[in-house]
Amino acid sequence: MAKIVFGMNQSLDGYVDHDKFGPSPALFDHFVEQVRGLAGSVYGRRIYEVMRYWDEDHPEWNTAEHAFAAAWRNQPKWVVSRSLKSVGPNATLVGDDLEAVIRKLKAERVGEIDVAGPDLARSLTDLGLVDEYRHYLHPVVLGRGKPFFAGPRPPLRLVASDRMDEQVIRLTYVPA
Repeated sequence: MAKIVFGMNQSLDGYVDHDKFGPSPALFDHFVEQVRGLAGSVYGRRIYEVMRYWDEDHPEWNTAEHAFAAAWRNQPKWVVSRSLKSVGPNATLVGDDLEAVIRKLKAERVGEIDVAGPDLARSLTDLGLVDEYRHYLHPVVLGRGKPFFAGPRPPLRLVASDRMDEQVIRLTYVPA
């Protein structure tokens, strides 16, 4: 049975914004390995459109960026959207009955399935389908933006804390 995991880079004051801060080389290497090991990813439309950046090689990329792109392209993706009519390679469009699709993925897959996007994570949290939350805390204060939790924070229990690099720690929680 697969485990549904929601994890994102986050500011100290609880916001996610890929344009305001990014991973160090060590943290980026961690994400490359993490993506390589996933059973797949479930994306909301907005974050999927951001991630489509990795569908095509860019001449300025370094070795780690090429490795991430290869890992991202190889993993199965499910994109939750009512507005998209098609999705890119190795992706499946999910328009209706999100709960049934995720329950089926959990039952049929083995390993971790990543959830990308706070709004999608909120929907899955409300359905009781998120098994683990990973907060990658960066020493940045944004003061506003998109919060990690798009709705009320569910009751959580801390199960791990890991130093990821010289600046970032990962806090791992499960539903309490």
